[in-house]
Parts: sequence; structure tokens; C-alpha cells
Amino acid sequence: MDDAGITTLPCGDAVEQVLRRLVAEIEGRGLHISAVVDHNGDAADAGLDIPDSKLVVFGQPTQSRLLMLADPVLALDLPMKILVWKRADGAVLLSFNATEFLAERHALDTEATTMLRIVEEIAEAAATS
Repeated sequence: MDDAGITTLPCGDAVEQVLRRLVAEIEGRGLHISAVVDHNGDAADAGLDIPDSKLVVFGQPTQSRLLMLADPVLALDLPMKILVWKRADGAVLLSFNATEFLAERHALDTEATTMLRIVEEIAEAAATS
């Protein structure tokens, strides 16, 4: 975790391969994917060239709502998100908000913190080939 509360994991494959593993891991856990934001595709549509970058927005609506009942401001960090991106040097990475950062930021109890830890588990599974 860096100072901004973000965890970044290296991946050994191209963005599209990591994205496929990430989607499969999320869906395999019974979670709902709300959106996949294609940052570089959107940039290309605007005439800009940026490295490959995809943001996957996902969650379990019932659990998210329960968390937001306890702390409405948690909605700023939900649904859960994982970014698959390519650095300028060609390295492919996965980045997400660290569970400990969110727990501290929102003063979450152990149960709520455990519910959010799934993001780390999914990212770790998708980062490995």
C-alpha cells in the first residue's frame, strides 16, 4: 500500500488477458459487474492516445447498501473498483483501494472490513497467470 491508500500489484500478461481473469474472478464469486470503463478507448474517441486502462466497477448490491446504512459517506468508495492499467514502460498493473485505508477512512468495524477484503482477494487472483 502506498501513502494514498492504494495497493498496486504487477501482472505478467497484457491488459486484456488480466481483464478477462478479473471479470471471471468477480463473476465466479457471484458479484455483479456494474461497468467496465475503457479509459484509453474513450480517450481515443476524443483523439487522445493514452496507455491501455480499464476500470472494473463491481459489487454485491445488498451488502453495499448495508455498509452504506452504517456510514452513508462510504458511498464515495462503493461500488468496489479495480483498475487494470499499462504503465508507460509497458508493465501491466492492477490497482485498488487498500482495505486498511478504507477501514480507517470510514472507521469500519471488523465485519465491514472483512466484507471489503474481497477486493484484495480478487485482485491477487487476477494478477497471477
